[in-house]
Amino acid sequence: MNRRQFLTVAGGGIILAAGASIGHVATRVPKTALQPWAEAGSRYDEPRRNALSYAILAPNPHNRQPWLVDLSIPDTVVLRVDRERLLPHTDPFNRQITIGLGCFLEVMEMAAAANGYRVALELFPEGASSAALDDRPVAVAVFSKDATVAADPLFAHVLARRSLKEPYDTTRGVTTEILDSLKRAATSSSKVGVSNNTASVDALRRLTNAAMDIELKTPRAFKESVDLFRIGHREIDANPDGIDFSGPLFEMLHLTGQMTREGTLDTSSSMFAQGRTALLENTDTAMAYVWQVTTTNAREDQIGAGRDWVRINLAATAAGVGTQPLSQALQEYPEMKKLYAQVHDMLAGDGGTVQMLARLGYAEPVPVSPRWPLSAKIQKE
Repeated sequence: MNRRQFLTVAGGGIILAAGASIGHVATRVPKTALQPWAEAGSRYDEPRRNALSYAILAPNPHNRQPWLVDLSIPDTVVLRVDRERLLPHTDPFNRQITIGLGCFLEVMEMAAAANGYRVALELFPEGASSAALDDRPVAVAVFSKDATVAADPLFAHVLARRSLKEPYDTTRGVTTEILDSLKRAATSSSKVGVSNNTASVDALRRLTNAAMDIELKTPRAFKESVDLFRIGHREIDANPDGIDFSGPLFEMLHLTGQMTREGTLDTSSSMFAQGRTALLENTDTAMAYVWQVTTTNAREDQIGAGRDWVRINLAATAAGVGTQPLSQALQEYPEMKKLYAQVHDMLAGDGGTVQMLARLGYAEPVPVSPRWPLSAKIQKE
């Protein structure tokens, strides 16, 4: 829900209703929650911590930041999932969470290479379950100094990368040349599909809208998102994960009681209706799509899809194109079964699993997302 659209929730009386001046409210911005972006690469001399300071900025579902690292073995990072940060209702098999862990590993390896270190990576050394992630290691990464390792050109865009959830400019198309550059960015196990064809874009707009509507109207799935709302600078600094609403407008709406979790969950409320309209209007501005398909759906495939996804996101950033994952139709709970089958028929007709689907387009830049500091993610050292 972008700021312009959210004004319709408050109506014209928002300023009069507030008990604070615009100048005061404008100063109410997160402080500690945004520091990891400024500190990446500059605070840590030790090569593992240097690389991890970038890795914690990787994209991940619902900004749950589900990574925990063990640094107790010299020159080694052992990655595990934080099981307190799963999404059991919308991601019951932890597939999307695993993709987020793949994003983390790719950015870590990129950052290490830019600092002159090679990373030898072993995935799931103690095995993995397809039903759910557990406490076994997701990956063991061994760092070694290597003068021959080359920096990846995409790494230069890590600090500028965003998930752009605003309305896109519907007068500006995404060129085939740019779409081809996104396909070339993938180097792991996923097959990348793209389209800016009008008929295909229209069909995917309808499908992603329908999937969004199912999630909004499935109480446990929608509540999973609403429970992760962080409204205003105090909540965001206290819990710099989840779905953040920051800035003067959201501060004002929160202060005046016009944006609450309870109101958002009430499907009969104007707050719910306006939020739903805003979300669906956003997806209607998609100007192209990119998706990823893997032949099989093992945990290693999901990690590879994550590694490719962040590369695609970085390539789009380099081209000045916004990306927003639209994973609702890929979610594996009963209410989504029909659309899950439909999206696979559309995008993986030859078989396989659609791991990611995202809209593409142009919009104004957005701020960085909050992050926990690296110290909060180190399990042992």
